[in-house]
Amino acid sequence: MSLRSDAIATPEAERAEDRRWPVVAIAAALIAVGSAGILLGAAFFQHVVGIPPCPLCLEQRMPHYVAAPIALIVAVLAWRQAPRAVVAAGFVALVLALLTTVGIGAYHAGVEWGFWVGPSDCSGEIQGFGHAGSLLQQMQSTSVIRCDEVQFRALGLSLAGWNVVMSAALAALAAWGLARTLRRPA
Repeated sequence: MSLRSDAIATPEAERAEDRRWPVVAIAAALIAVGSAGILLGAAFFQHVVGIPPCPLCLEQRMPHYVAAPIALIVAVLAWRQAPRAVVAAGFVALVLALLTTVGIGAYHAGVEWGFWVGPSDCSGEIQGFGHAGSLLQQMQSTSVIRCDEVQFRALGLSLAGWNVVMSAALAALAAWGLARTLRRPA
């Protein structure tokens, strides 16, 4: 039995840390798969089921277009044990991107439930047409797909609501990865 000081890192402890460190790479890979899955699901509902996206639906996808490749890069960097600051910065970017889509999705779900008014180009009442020039201009600037009408619900949630749930889970995973990265020895 040998006595060891906690201040001195043993080879066994270093190997154990090396084995634990890739869990953040796995977390980042799961985020990449999750964001890509959300985008594929949205494409499925649009092109296969035939539910066209409203402007807010399209805005909710944008952060996932950013998060998926960033998460893949973070996964590779974490797996190769890149400097802690670089991996942490990647996780910060993921948290911000995913919280952005959570915010847009929550706003959209609130519009669908009638909690607040949505954008004028896809929700609310169409205003008076006025003269013919105004009618043409209004037709060009008004979306046919309504943001305030739910086109699909599953278990009581619209697609915007499900985006909030799934993206919040991915944001929590990214926050966990960030915390785990910051605890890693430099």
